Order: sequence, then C-alpha cells, then structure tokens
Amino acid sequence: MARWEPGTAARLQQAAMELFTSQGFERTTAAEIAAACGVTERTFFRHFTDKRDVLFRGQDEFERVFVDALDTVSPGVTPMKAVMTALRGGASWFDDERRPHSRMRQGVIDANPPLQERERHKLAGLADTLAGALRARGVPEPAATLAAQTGTTVFGVAFGQWIADGETRPLDAIADDVLRELTALTGEA
Repeated sequence: MARWEPGTAARLQQAAMELFTSQGFERTTAAEIAAACGVTERTFFRHFTDKRDVLFRGQDEFERVFVDALDTVSPGVTPMKAVMTALRGGASWFDDERRPHSRMRQGVIDANPPLQERERHKLAGLADTLAGALRARGVPEPAATLAAQTGTTVFGVAFGQWIADGETRPLDAIADDVLRELTALTGEA
C-alpha cells in the first residue's frame, strides 16, 4: 500500500464518487474506496468518519461562505435582501468547475433515501445558521427564521436547476430568477 501523500482525502472522495455512481452507495465499502486509491481502509478512516462523510464533509465551510457574505450587508437592509446577499455569496462557492462533481454527488443522494434525509438536514442546518446570524444582527423573530428558511428554499430550488443537464447559467443568476418567481407568487416586489 502507498504511504501518505498530499491530496489523499481528495483522491478518496473522487474514487468514492466514481464507485458510488457505478455500483451504488449501499454496495460500496470503505475498503473498496481505499483500495481504489492504493491506501488502507485505516487511511480512509483517518480522513472520513464513514462513507457518508465523503458526501457531506465540509458543512462548516459551506455555511461559513453564506455567513461571511451576510456579514458584508449594511445595517438596515431588509432581512430577505440580507439573506439573498448571503445566497449570492454562497453561490460563488459553486463555480463551473464544481458543477460536474455536484451533479454526480446529487445523483448518488437522489438514489438513496437516507442520504436525501441527510441532505435535507444539511439545508436545515444552513437555515438555522442564517437565522442565528440574522438574530445576531438584531432581526427579530419570526422575521429571522422566515427570511432564512425562505432563502434556503430559494437556494435549494436554484441548486437543483444549476445541476440540471444542459444548464450553464451561474448559480447566483438562477437564484435571482427563483427569487423573482417567488416574489411574483407572493405579489411582493
């Protein structure tokens, strides 16, 4: 087996995605993922707590991108506009280079109901984090929770469109379109 090399976690993630896609998440073992990279199963577990972690690692970083963008918003901006600024900032994390990986990852998640539940939990965590950041800015309840959950829904719908086959628009542009659709539905400008 190979000794430790830089980039092992990224190689393990790529191998896992390929195996999950070709043989299914449930039928893929950590040992197979490790073997595909020429490392031991123990090395896999040094990087990931389990094979689900391959798909969901980085939640803190994911949320931090949104909160950092929210932190740039001037005081007095409406909660929904503040959240949309956060979503545009978060969208910057999802550049065109990330789109193929995101499509593959979502395909694995869509094929596995327990992973779908974990993905919903991840988005709920983002909504909770955004609501907390809004409250810290002085936004009262229920406005903080409503804005955060609405913004997270906009993100989820936009993300689904962004990873659709043939889609080439940037995620922030799609999120803006989804928000326009939502405001048309609610009758707000």
